[in-house]
Amino acid sequence: MTDSLESRRDAQDAGDRLVASHAAEDPFAAAIKATRMPMLITDPRQPDNPIIFCNKAFCDLTGYETSELIGQNCRLLQGQDTDPASVGKIRDAIAEERDLAVDILNYRKDGSAFWNALFVSPVRDVDGKVIYFFASQLDFTNIKSKEAELARARHIAEEQVAQRTADLTEALRAKTSLVHEVDHRVKNNLLTIASIVKLQARMTENAVVERTLMSVLNRVEALSTVQRKLLNDEDVGHFDVADFAKTLVVDVVGALKRSDVRLTTDVHQVVVPATKASPLALIINELVGDAVRRGLGHGGGEIHLEVRRLNGHFLIRIVDTVAPVEVDAEEDAFSRKMLEACSKQLRAEIKRSVEGRRTEVCVTLSVMD
Repeated sequence: MTDSLESRRDAQDAGDRLVASHAAEDPFAAAIKATRMPMLITDPRQPDNPIIFCNKAFCDLTGYETSELIGQNCRLLQGQDTDPASVGKIRDAIAEERDLAVDILNYRKDGSAFWNALFVSPVRDVDGKVIYFFASQLDFTNIKSKEAELARARHIAEEQVAQRTADLTEALRAKTSLVHEVDHRVKNNLLTIASIVKLQARMTENAVVERTLMSVLNRVEALSTVQRKLLNDEDVGHFDVADFAKTLVVDVVGALKRSDVRLTTDVHQVVVPATKASPLALIINELVGDAVRRGLGHGGGEIHLEVRRLNGHFLIRIVDTVAPVEVDAEEDAFSRKMLEACSKQLRAEIKRSVEGRRTEVCVTLSVMD
C-alpha cells in the first residue's frame, strides 16, 4: 500500500512539473486543458508508465476523477470484451517507442463500454530519448457500425499521425512541441469529421438530409482551412485574414466548375489574433456561400472580394452580381443566424445593400481583441 501511494505521488509530482513548466498564457497550457478533445500524458520513466496528466475532457469521457487517474496505467480502461490483440498492439508500440493509431473497446468507471479511436505518440527530448507518451481519444461508438466505410478516413488519419510525429520531433528542438501537437490533433479530427459527414451524405437517400449534411460539411471544411493555415504559419498565435479569404473564395468558385463566373480580388495583408480565426472563417464562408445560393452557382455572375486595413479596424467586402434564384428559406435563415452569432462574438458591424441584381456586404471589426 505504501509503494502504491508513493507511486501515485511520484506521478502527481511529474504531472505538476510538466504543467508548471508552461506559463498560464502558454498556448499549450490553455489548449490542452480547455479543449474538448480527451487527452492524457504518461511517463515511461516511472514504473508501469503511469498517467501523470489528463484534461477535463478525458475525465468527462471516462467518468473518473483526476485523482483516480493520476498514477494509474491506462489499462484501467480495459474490460471484459476488450480485444487482447488491440491491447498487444498498444503494448508493443510503447515498448518499441513508436506512434500508434488503434481502435479499442474501453470501459468507463460506471462499467459502460465505448469505442475509442486512440492515437499515441512518443515525445522525445533533444537527445532522442522518450520522456513522455502523448495520447488523444475520440469516442466513435455511434459510428462503429460503419467501420468498413470509415476505413479510408482511418487511413488518411494514420498518414497524418505519421507526419505529425515527424513534425513533433522538430518542434521539440524549438521548444514548441506540445503546441504543434495539439494543433495537429485538431486538424486531423476536423478531417475525420469531414470524412464522416461526407460518407453519411453519400449514403443517405433523403434529399433534405443530404443537403443539410453538405451544409455542415461546407462549414467544417472552412474551419479545416483555418486550422491548416494556422498550423503552417510559424506564428501560430496570429491569423492572416486576407490570405485565408482569398484561398476560400478561389476554392469555392473553383468547385462550381462554371466558366461564366468572374472572380476578382483586392486583398491586403491583415493579421489578427488567432482567437478570431474560426468566427472570421465562418463569416467569410457564409457570405461567399450566400452569393453561390442566390445565383452564382446556377447562372454564374460576378463576385469581388476585398480585404484591407482601416486604421485600427479592417474591412471585408464582398460584392456579387447574379441572376437571382429561389433560395431555400430554412438554409438562408440558418446562414443569417450563423452570421449574427459570429459577428456578435467578434463585435463586428455588418452592412448589406442590394440594388437590383447587385448585393454588397461590408464587415468591419477591430484588428486587435
